[in-house]
Amino acid sequence: MLKKEQKKDKLALFRTTFSILKKTMSAISSAISIIITVFLVFAFIGFFSLFLPPFEQKTGNIEIIPIEGIIASSSDNSLLGEKIAQADKLIKELKEANKNPQIKAIILEINSPGGAPVASYELASAIKKINKTTIAVIREVGASGAFWAATAANKIYANQMSLTGSIGVLASHLEFAGIMQKYNVTYRRLVAGKYKDAGTPYKQMTTDEQAIYQKILDKLHEQFINAVAQNRKMSFEQVRAVADGFIILGSEAKEKGLIDEIGGIDEAVTYLEQKLNITAQTFEYKEKAGIKELLAGVLDKQSFWFGQGFAKALFLQTKPNIAV
Repeated sequence: MLKKEQKKDKLALFRTTFSILKKTMSAISSAISIIITVFLVFAFIGFFSLFLPPFEQKTGNIEIIPIEGIIASSSDNSLLGEKIAQADKLIKELKEANKNPQIKAIILEINSPGGAPVASYELASAIKKINKTTIAVIREVGASGAFWAATAANKIYANQMSLTGSIGVLASHLEFAGIMQKYNVTYRRLVAGKYKDAGTPYKQMTTDEQAIYQKILDKLHEQFINAVAQNRKMSFEQVRAVADGFIILGSEAKEKGLIDEIGGIDEAVTYLEQKLNITAQTFEYKEKAGIKELLAGVLDKQSFWFGQGFAKALFLQTKPNIAV
């Protein structure tokens, strides 16, 4: 009798275990199915997005081109979770607008703290080549490299509380040599070229290395000042007097000649209507989101950058990069 009860207990335990395993395998199978389904959906969207036009255009005679986020050559330079103003795409939009006979003027709606020197320079150069009236409107912030781009427009508007200016160059970085020494971590230096690892965070920067970086920054700063002076029709000395790298409120920027008017989009549109004798019909290029844009908020890349002008956080990097 006891043996029969033991057999029943073992059978019940077996059935319970089998039931748990069955449910577990079913749950795993469902999870895998969901993952595969999500992957196929994104792949399907990505495939068909290849055949869609990259931009959705509306009709009008004044195009608004947003310059929002950190100015970089491409999205590959993006910070995790940080919006990027891709210079390559912006320049392409500017060229298309310049060729379109229906477009009489361009408004650059700026909300950017700056970015990479080359990207900022290329964007400003593209704006200067436009043979239509261009107006820069600075919203919350148009500082550093973004301000450089704004000065290339024919006229600059900003709110009296907008953050502008910040005419400077940044290349500060973190060093971990002290922490590494404290925890007995060794940086094994293997280089061919005396300054090949200059700026690595794993050793203390030497006086010579710091002097080299400072020389580069000073040259870039001088080029920045020259560009603003030329674009704003000011003397080098006038711009250098306010080129300490700190931000300037819109109201002060107008007093110092760095912007033309206090105002926003509405004031810029009114000015264009009067100047060009047109009834304004504004429109904006909106890029259609592809698979990359859909995943950008979740699977964005983290690249290694320095601060972009005003109020940027410090990020770990393997070598100094320079930003305006």
